[in-house]
Amino acid sequence: MILNKRQVRQLKALASNCSIRYILGKNEISETFLDMVDKGITKHELVKIDLLQTVTSDKYDLADSISSYLHAEVITVIGNVIVLYRKNLNNPVIKLVD
Repeated sequence: MILNKRQVRQLKALASNCSIRYILGKNEISETFLDMVDKGITKHELVKIDLLQTVTSDKYDLADSISSYLHAEVITVIGNVIVLYRKNLNNPVIKLVD
């Protein structure tokens, strides 16, 4: 799914109040972590992933890896926070602008 600028702006605004957060630490990406994020993004469509200081990988590479595994869109990477979006086709939660 390709998002336009208005939709990305809308999702960034929604992400500022998003309470669905996952923490990625020194163990980096694992199957358990990806399963948890997958369940969360399926239910809520928009999630944040906080990167601890112990993460040694590049945050942009991590964002790309996680998003490609989950078939999600990277909305933004700000500081040590990655924001991901994936539309739930069965039960949409967020209505995007056109």
